[in-house]
Amino acid sequence: MFEKFFPDLYRIEIPLPKNPLKALNAYLIKGHDRSLIVDTGMNREECLHPMRASLEKLGVDLNRTDFFITHLHADHLGLVENLITETTTVYFGSREASIFNSIIGGIEKRQQEFFALLNSNGFPEDELKKALNDHPGYRYRSKKAIVFAGVNEGDVIHAGNYSLTCIETPGHSPGHMCLYEKGKKILFSGDHILSNITPNITCWPDLPNTLNAYLKSLDKVYTLDVDLVLPGHRSLMTDHKKRIRELKEHHQDRLNEALSAVKEEDKTAWDVAPYIAWDIRARSWEEFPPAQKWFAMGETIAHLHYLEADGKIRRISEDGKIIYTAV
Repeated sequence: MFEKFFPDLYRIEIPLPKNPLKALNAYLIKGHDRSLIVDTGMNREECLHPMRASLEKLGVDLNRTDFFITHLHADHLGLVENLITETTTVYFGSREASIFNSIIGGIEKRQQEFFALLNSNGFPEDELKKALNDHPGYRYRSKKAIVFAGVNEGDVIHAGNYSLTCIETPGHSPGHMCLYEKGKKILFSGDHILSNITPNITCWPDLPNTLNAYLKSLDKVYTLDVDLVLPGHRSLMTDHKKRIRELKEHHQDRLNEALSAVKEEDKTAWDVAPYIAWDIRARSWEEFPPAQKWFAMGETIAHLHYLEADGKIRRISEDGKIIYTAV
């Protein structure tokens, strides 16, 4: 399914079956010589078929089409390996391109890093194994090395009548990048700003204090002159400043919940997670699907790291586990 918003600008909805995100918004800018697609979908047939069908109906020649990937999550990057040709340029933030290439060359090492991090924060090992097997980002990731054209803050990509400035917005991922069309006042926000759901802010070995980085990135785009936000998921937005204020309030609420839990009694992140008001269809923490526990734990740790850096709590180590205590 696709729809047109501006001259030569389309949204292509790529389904994400059995996923809370429901669908990915891929964007197509049709140019006379070359076209550009922003984000792609997961590396699975359920994403590939609707993407190819939409491109065929729109008369898009993949031999004359380039790609821009906002960040390394599988629902944005995974499908691109099935769409590129010998003449394709894949624009990707230099920082995340480096991380992706290191992961492709050592996925087992990367898994061990996350296992060690989450396990030391109280995530039981048997639960971790279930979570990884159930994790869509692992199951439907890109499995091939890709030659990227690295882009950095301030670089401009031209596609048709659009001039897109790269804006680095770390937080949701270590080097997440948005695109800003100043003349048309359009922001391609990826997963940096979403309308009726909140981006997952997790812990990354590559980015200390991810929540702090995310909040600074929100401030960075707040002052932009924007009439239309094109996000990676769900509805489009026309008031990005209001949404940014809502997102900052949301994270302040979670910080308060995490701090209250630690003040009550010293806890691991695993113990703190049930105190957070998660928006999920489960009656208790025990009923969370394994993959959702992975996401929730990452976000809990990110908020605890923020509180630690802010001097509100501190960590101690007991028997190989990280315990958080109030200051």
